[in-house]
Formats: sequence, C-alpha cells, structure tokens
Amino acid sequence: MKKIMLLLLSLVFVMSCSGNKDSDSEVTTLKLATWDLTANPSVVNTVKTFNENNPDIQVEIIDIASADYTQKLSIMLNGKSDLDMFFVKDADTTKSLYDKGQLESLNSYIENDSFDLTEYNGLTKNFTFEGNITGLPARSDWYVMYYNKAIFDAAGVDYPSNDWTWNDFESMAKELTSGSGATKTYGALLHTWQAMVINWGVQDGKHTIMDSDYSFITPYYEMALRMQDVDTSIMDYGTLKTGGIHYSSPFLTGKVAMLPMGTWFMTTILDKVKTGESDVDWAVATLPHADNVPQGYTVGSATPLAINKATKKKDAAWEFVKFATGSEGAEIYASAGAIPGRNNDATLDLIVSIDGMPEGLKPALKTTNISFDRPGVDKVAEVNRMMGEVHSLIMLGEVSVDEGIAEMELRNSEILKK
Repeated sequence: MKKIMLLLLSLVFVMSCSGNKDSDSEVTTLKLATWDLTANPSVVNTVKTFNENNPDIQVEIIDIASADYTQKLSIMLNGKSDLDMFFVKDADTTKSLYDKGQLESLNSYIENDSFDLTEYNGLTKNFTFEGNITGLPARSDWYVMYYNKAIFDAAGVDYPSNDWTWNDFESMAKELTSGSGATKTYGALLHTWQAMVINWGVQDGKHTIMDSDYSFITPYYEMALRMQDVDTSIMDYGTLKTGGIHYSSPFLTGKVAMLPMGTWFMTTILDKVKTGESDVDWAVATLPHADNVPQGYTVGSATPLAINKATKKKDAAWEFVKFATGSEGAEIYASAGAIPGRNNDATLDLIVSIDGMPEGLKPALKTTNISFDRPGVDKVAEVNRMMGEVHSLIMLGEVSVDEGIAEMELRNSEILKK
C-alpha cells in the first residue's frame, strides 16, 4: 500500500511539474475591437509589432464597420462577449461606458509602472471620471485648414498664413470663387456636420456644446449663411446633404480651394495622390481663429484605448495598452501618418518626413490649445444629436439663426432636466 501511495504521489508531482511547465509556455490571446482596419494601418502595425515582441501575449483584432462600431461595441460589452480591449470611436460615449461599469480603471497600472502621462498634453483628463483614468489616448486629431495651391495661384491670392482669422477665411473664399454650374470652383467647403459651424464657437476653450446659452455660435452661423446664400462661395448644404457628397471628393477633384477638416484627412490625400486618383496640389494651414482667440487654438478629439472591466486578462491587456499608447506605439502611429495621443516634436518630425507630405506642414500642425468638440460628460451625445437636427433646419433656411439658437437652448434645457 505504501509503495502504491508513493507511486501515486510521484505521479501527481510529475503531472504538477508538467502542468506548471505547460502553463508557463501558454500564450495569452487578447481580443481587440476597432473599426475600418483597411484604412487604419497604424492599428495593424502596432498589433503586428507587439505580437512579434511578445510571443506569450498575442492580440487578435475584431474589425467592425465604422458606421456600426459604437452600436456593436455596446452589444458586445452588454452581452459579456469575449472582448478584452477596445478603442472608443466616439469619445463622448466614454462617460456612459464608465457609468455602466464597462471600463477598467488604469490608475494602479499607471502608478505601478510609473507610466509617464505628461506627453499626452492633458488629453487624459477627458477620460478621467471620479479620479479614475479609464482610457489612454492612442491617437489624437484636430482641425486644420487644407487648401489647393493651384486654385490660389490661378486667382493670384496669397496662401493663408498660420495666424489668420475667420474673417480672413470668409473674404478669401469669396475671392477664390469663380465660374458657374458644373465647372464652378468654390472658395471653400463647409461639410454638412454641425461641427463645421459649431466647432468654431468652442474653439476658444471657454464654451462647450453643453452650455445653456448658445449665442457664442451665432456669428459662425451668420458667416456660413452669408457664404452659402450671398457670396455663394461654399457648396450649398442642401445639395451636399441630398447628394450624399463626402467632403473628400470636391477637394480631391479640385472643386474647392479651402477645406477645414481633421488631421486624419492627410493620410487619405496621400493615398489618393499616390494611387493616381487625385493630382491635387495641397498644403495645410493652422485653423483660423476669431479676433479674441489666440493663434494656435483649435478643436479636436482623441481616440482612447480601454480595457474591458469584465475581462479576466487585465494584466496582459495592460501590457498592450501600455505599448500601443506609449512611446513605441506613438512612433508606429506617426510613421503611418497618424498623430498619436503621445505627441511631441519627434512624432511630428516622423509625420512631416513621410513622402508626399506638403512643405510647411510642421508649423501648420503646431497647436497651443485643443478644445474637445464634445466633452466627456453626461448626456453630451443626446445634446449633440439635437444640435445636428437644428443645424439642418438653419442651413436649409427653414428657421432663422435666432430661431434655431433659441430652439437649441430650449431643447438643451429639456435634455438636461431628464
């Protein structure tokens, strides 16, 4: 009996040692949700490099169509699916994800690894709730002014500087407009998003779309309507809306001289020019500002990378988050033409050195303040939707600017009372 017991114990010991060895060699697989992967080489390259450097942790990407991403992510999180990490597409939804208990606090990981947050330039405050940092910015984008040098040259108009005003923009657009009908060249394009008017009001960093008084956006609606209805220097909102015209097409085909748009558009232009789909001679200037707003102030957002609170692989997930949003990840993002959340002179140098980027890009990308277009607070998504509805009414001329602003203020108060 003793011999049998000793044999059994020996067998258990061998199995235990064998089990420990297998456990040590096991690979932890993490699932990461993102959107439109083919248009996002920075994510692909980051995951590829991480997987090569970490054979014991492998990241698998779940690619979701951009239009469906926020809804499908919500379904996955609510359904307790096997998801470890995810990018938050609409930064204004971060607070609601936190309120639902779906975001892991990163505080202890940041503290234990002495992870430096300074080079995020304050962006982490937008994803911090009740003292908990719930996501780190993998990427950041802000609005700049794209312009077609050939149209400026043909009109004999000087290129915009990096210190100019919205009044300059309006006057320049009028001067650059020429022709009629199908051959008309427009001085500018204001895309159909309400952001293309409202953002210029929050550019000062003093206002947000959650304010109860919206008079600060009145001058920008008046400007947009003058440009559309009086100067006809921008494409008509109704035509853009009913035709489903994407902002990229008129610019890439040389129909518009100026386009205020996010920095994400740079890689699209590079790709279209490289493949021969466009021959636009483009450049970038800093976003115009109001007379009472300092040069270098702009509007933007950031894409946070978060850990699912329900995952059982939090430590491994942190290793990827730390890599993707750290200095190594920042270099990978910048090398693909995307502006990382951890942004500095070195990453800007990488971006401007990419073949095909225009001259003078680095000073044009310099910012002194980035106001979030949608702050991470309760009910911001609902307020933003409401403003989009009223925006259409104003731009279509169905209500006056004053009537539209009054409607926004009324509906804002109703939303916040709920």
